[in-house]
Amino acid sequence: MPGRQELPSTLERSSRDAQRTWIKAHDSAVDQYGEGERAHRVAYGALKHTHEKVGDHWERKEGGRKGPSDPQSARPRQQGGRSGEGVDEQATKEHLYDLARQLDIDGRSRMSKPELLDAIRKANRSRTRESRTS
Repeated sequence: MPGRQELPSTLERSSRDAQRTWIKAHDSAVDQYGEGERAHRVAYGALKHTHEKVGDHWERKEGGRKGPSDPQSARPRQQGGRSGEGVDEQATKEHLYDLARQLDIDGRSRMSKPELLDAIRKANRSRTRESRTS
């Protein structure tokens, strides 16, 4: 099935650029591996190189920086690891603070970088959940 028909809800609320990145990677992965979970993982991996999840949608990374956003995206699947859930772990603390402000996260000024990452992931999950139910 073409990627446009399988577009996840978070990408439906994202820019055309993010949608195009996911669709092209998905369709290419389907050609190589067949339809299914693997094609979706490949598409998200490609998306995470140029975009980060902010709330219930995806936005281009700060300064156009490219590269994997979390340790799991950077290593082969067999090695496992924790997903960054679309939050760019390579971003500066200042950028993460700005995202936390945009997401209206309480206590952000006292948080360390790992705490900001966790709080942003939690806020993203909450916003995505809310968007899917409304």
